[in-house]
Amino acid sequence: MKQKHCILIGAPVDCGKRRRGCLMGPDAYRTAGIAEAISALGYTVEDIGNLAPADVTVADAPNPLVYKLAENVGWTQTLMAAAIAAAPRGMPVFMGGDHALAAGTVAGMAAHAANEGRPFFALWLDAHSDIHTPETTDSGNLHGTPVGYVTGRSGFDAYPPLPAKVATRNICMIGLRSVDAAEHAVLDDGDVMLVDMRRIDEEGISAPLQTFLDRVAAENGMLHVSLDVDFLDPSVAPAVGTTVPGGATVREGHLVMEMLSDSNLVTSLDLVELNPFLDDRGKTANLMVDLTASLMGRRVFDRPTRSNS
Repeated sequence: MKQKHCILIGAPVDCGKRRRGCLMGPDAYRTAGIAEAISALGYTVEDIGNLAPADVTVADAPNPLVYKLAENVGWTQTLMAAAIAAAPRGMPVFMGGDHALAAGTVAGMAAHAANEGRPFFALWLDAHSDIHTPETTDSGNLHGTPVGYVTGRSGFDAYPPLPAKVATRNICMIGLRSVDAAEHAVLDDGDVMLVDMRRIDEEGISAPLQTFLDRVAAENGMLHVSLDVDFLDPSVAPAVGTTVPGGATVREGHLVMEMLSDSNLVTSLDLVELNPFLDDRGKTANLMVDLTASLMGRRVFDRPTRSNS
């Protein structure tokens, strides 16, 4: 990473879905030693604590299924501002919280890239594409909508106006294995780079990722990584409310992070959907911290041995 100052931002967002528990995520990362792991790699680390959503009033969503719209909009406002404020000073790491937080973090980082006069790219490591809108969601859970928002899809009238729209061609989604019909319709007609688990089984995970990273480098882009716990297989990362079997292995996860580290392109990171209430003795939180350390420069053969006790 080019930035050697890391800014930890707690985003205890727990309104993007109905299953509770993600609000404990930021403190679980702290307990698992995220600051210590990053500082051991030569970074300075600043933890600005946990943020709170702006208090906003919005009209009821046309779709009656939509859950906690005002709170989601408030978080988007808060996190967009936090990203814009933190990015010039170092590398923000947004500790979530459910994936609804990315509406704010990605929009804010895209605005920062625009301010720098550089193209913005996003790597979505997730079982889901999250490209719904408040109008198309059939669950009403807004953690399935952040990509829809940042790419400028309609239906987000209650949300803050986008300071900079993210081009779909600048998004790569790796780990897909649960995409519904409404999302398929958008993705099939678009130019998002899609890497589902079948493609990973056939080609491996490194070749498609390297193709994307080469493009980011060629265009002098700034890269935001949004890492969802459910990118990983639930057998190794059980602390998530949206488990989908057949996810990435620990080794694949570390390979992705090491390649990102080697690329020197990453300027910001989301860690999302950790629900400590569902974890097994901190197993998932520890793995997410280890993956973050790999992104920051630790190599697999430097990985510490963990006690099972």
